[in-house]
Amino acid sequence: MERATISIVRAVASITLAAFVALVACGGHPPVPKRGVVEGDLGAWKFRRFQPVLDVEVYVDGNKGEAFTASYVTDQAEKTGHVEDKDVVNVFVTRYERDDGVVREMVKLVRRLASEQGYQVDEQKIGGARTLTINGHGESWVIWPAPKHVVKVGGRGRDNVPGDVVASYADRYPSKLPGGALEGPLPGGPEPAAKPKDDGSKDFENYDPKKVKLPSQNKSKDQ
Repeated sequence: MERATISIVRAVASITLAAFVALVACGGHPPVPKRGVVEGDLGAWKFRRFQPVLDVEVYVDGNKGEAFTASYVTDQAEKTGHVEDKDVVNVFVTRYERDDGVVREMVKLVRRLASEQGYQVDEQKIGGARTLTINGHGESWVIWPAPKHVVKVGGRGRDNVPGDVVASYADRYPSKLPGGALEGPLPGGPEPAAKPKDDGSKDFENYDPKKVKLPSQNKSKDQ
């Protein structure tokens, strides 16, 4: 009986070790969630809602994206039953078909938020990931690009973003943000195709001389 117990313990230990080795071999990162966001608790942050999003915030021309969001509430707020804005953090994950243009368009969006809408933006390392922070107008967000994804964490009514939530998502979505993205040249990527100039050729193809009115030729002989 003891030998059987020992054999079982050894088998379980072997399986656990194999799983650990496999995780390390894959870089130690947990898998990317099937529906984009983590549908479970993140430490003291309790998962409360999943929702697909119709509007993609970072639009990449020719690279279709789909977005998902999750909301988390602090454990303490849930226990007391009194939830304020500061007790809630939202996560938006946008998934693209390809990597093409994702980093470039995300950086362009953040630059526009600063120059056109007055948000304070900065580059910071949070949770081991290089990110861009966006603050202002009663909002606080952290955003970064990952392979074929853009991740945004934060919310309205906040003056900070919880680093542990950022770290959890950065572990699943490693940042591809280059250093100096806000001030240096835009990251590489395709520019939207320029619209062809209208040279009037379409109008010429539809030209009908019968519908053209010419200036009157009945002028006075005295003129």
